[in-house]
Amino acid sequence: MPTHAEKRRLPYSASEMFALVADVASYPEFLPWCAAARIRGRKETAPGVEVVDADLVISFKVFRERFGSRVTLRPAEQKIDVQYLDGPFRYLNNHWYFRPVSETECEVEFFVDFEFKSRTLQAIIGVVFNEAMRRIVRAFESRAEQLYGVKSA
Repeated sequence: MPTHAEKRRLPYSASEMFALVADVASYPEFLPWCAAARIRGRKETAPGVEVVDADLVISFKVFRERFGSRVTLRPAEQKIDVQYLDGPFRYLNNHWYFRPVSETECEVEFFVDFEFKSRTLQAIIGVVFNEAMRRIVRAFESRAEQLYGVKSA
């Protein structure tokens, strides 16, 4: 039942940050504990709405788990919703919203709520959850610097 919500103002456009988060296949290149990513399929479900089904492999110490998710990309709204499909969770809800502040800045809203099926995994993540979420948010910020350059806010 860990839940994390965060708002950050970043020196990147909403479109830049949307593109970075939408690129699920690149997550193993920069996201902590993400060992692999595979796109199962993608389709346009409505004009301007793309749905990507993807598998991520998360590896932490002796644990290695694959989970599937459905990522709904709404570029016109600058919003990404993630639904859980299968794997080690009871449920997973994840949302991103990128609100333009100016042409070169945006406010990023991030929300995640999940619960593992395994009490052991749930207990382990409970101990490190807040630090893990901070590392993940920092990883997305570092990736933005890598892709788009360091910009002053």
